[in-house]
Amino acid sequence: MRHPIVTIIVAMAVLVTAGCGFNLRGTTSVPGELKTLILDTSDPYGPMTRAVRSQLRQNGVTIVDSSTTDKDTLKSTPSLRLGGVASGQDTVSIFQNGTTAEYQMVMSASAQVMIPGKGIYPINAKVFRSFFDNPLTALAKDAEQDMLYQEMREQLAQQLVRKLITVQTTEQPEDESDSQPVTPARGAVTVQ
Repeated sequence: MRHPIVTIIVAMAVLVTAGCGFNLRGTTSVPGELKTLILDTSDPYGPMTRAVRSQLRQNGVTIVDSSTTDKDTLKSTPSLRLGGVASGQDTVSIFQNGTTAEYQMVMSASAQVMIPGKGIYPINAKVFRSFFDNPLTALAKDAEQDMLYQEMREQLAQQLVRKLITVQTTEQPEDESDSQPVTPARGAVTVQ
């Protein structure tokens, strides 16, 4: 008698998670118009560009090489232009002798999605991490800090690719914006 009850409970759990839009992490449904992109960056072989390229490929996006593609295709293909990546660290706590004990590491990235004939859409991402410093093991802490920066770059790339969903690629009908009159706010002076 226990076997049918367990089966029903598992089936209900599957139906609830499938019905609520649950997706496994790492899979993003990139809009169809952005399934083919040009990846434009000032540092094509840098660590951030490699992380974004990897995330795009994992999410089924085809990256077009702008140097080998004809001009007509380039004019109609959307592009993802990576902007600057900034990183820094702030002191969170100190030891009794006044040296820094803990840092808060911050890394931010900006990008723009340019869709021909539709516009430019900015995308920003920011990641925070805590880092405990120990002056007695400086070499090990440098290696740990490098690993944290690499993880932060990967998380920034994931956030940027996830934010591709927010890019509105459909055009708004012009009739709706023209038909709604603009009413002045209370207390505003209208000039005629």
